[in-house]
Amino acid sequence: MQWHERIGQRIRLRDLHILMAAAEAGTMAKAATELGISQPAVSKAIGETEQTLGVRLLDRTTKGLVPTEYGQALLQRAVKIFDELRQVADELRFLADPMTGQVRLGCSESMTAGLLPAIITQMSSRYPRITLHAAQTSFAPLQFRELRERTIELVLGRIPWPLPERDLDGVALFEEGIHVVAGAQSRWARRRRIELAELMGEAWALPPPDSLPGKLIAEAFRAHGLDVPAASVVTGSIHLLASALPMTGRFLTVVPASVLRFNRPLPRRVLLDFPAEPGWAGIIWLKDRTLSPVARLFSECAQELARSDRGPQPTLKT
Repeated sequence: MQWHERIGQRIRLRDLHILMAAAEAGTMAKAATELGISQPAVSKAIGETEQTLGVRLLDRTTKGLVPTEYGQALLQRAVKIFDELRQVADELRFLADPMTGQVRLGCSESMTAGLLPAIITQMSSRYPRITLHAAQTSFAPLQFRELRERTIELVLGRIPWPLPERDLDGVALFEEGIHVVAGAQSRWARRRRIELAELMGEAWALPPPDSLPGKLIAEAFRAHGLDVPAASVVTGSIHLLASALPMTGRFLTVVPASVLRFNRPLPRRVLLDFPAEPGWAGIIWLKDRTLSPVARLFSECAQELARSDRGPQPTLKT
């Protein structure tokens, strides 16, 4: 019997599901508990799959179950198989009722403070029964682990453009600038012309230097012959940088322009154009993964908002 005949006729989805659960749990007993079946049933399903394929899929060690080279190859593709089945189920539900569905999204914190709420507002008004699962995602350069593991379908945030990796696809929404922000009570609010060098001695609140925003800010200061000012507050919180700290009147902060563009309830600000190289905000997905109907709606809504004047536009002091 050929390999394709073994797989096509004798491998069952239930057995693949049991294999995945056992590999993740590390023991057959834990997998049986999680699946609500007996341990012998788990052992039998794995044994029959190994016998059908003619290779060992899991090594039984003193530390638990460890996938073999063959097991790792099968598990990687099993993840894709079940992901595609979920996609099919979602698409069928959407076809039956275009007002329902769900999408799982990874998002940078700056997008959750600006563009994402605008997308949610627009989508919920048009499709009130669509569900969005949004998780904050690490945006270390070129790191899209959750996307490749298919636990999320889309990534929204600052992206490298054009995309450097062949397994990724996406759309660039807009150039993402950066602004220096001060509260209305700050003495800088009364100044019409401000040079970046004049601000070096002020109290700054900045992102961590080892974060992507921190590195972008450091590069911008150095490009203008300046050292990064010593920060009085170091934080990755967009809420602190965009709202809480500037409103004290004491701190200067650096905020992505889209946070100010799409976040309607922001109090008054003094905004200075930060001399950083603009990056791109966009959406990324796996090239070999067909987007669900709801994911396509999300992308279309994001592109529509990016083209619009939705939200207050920041006015620069000159």
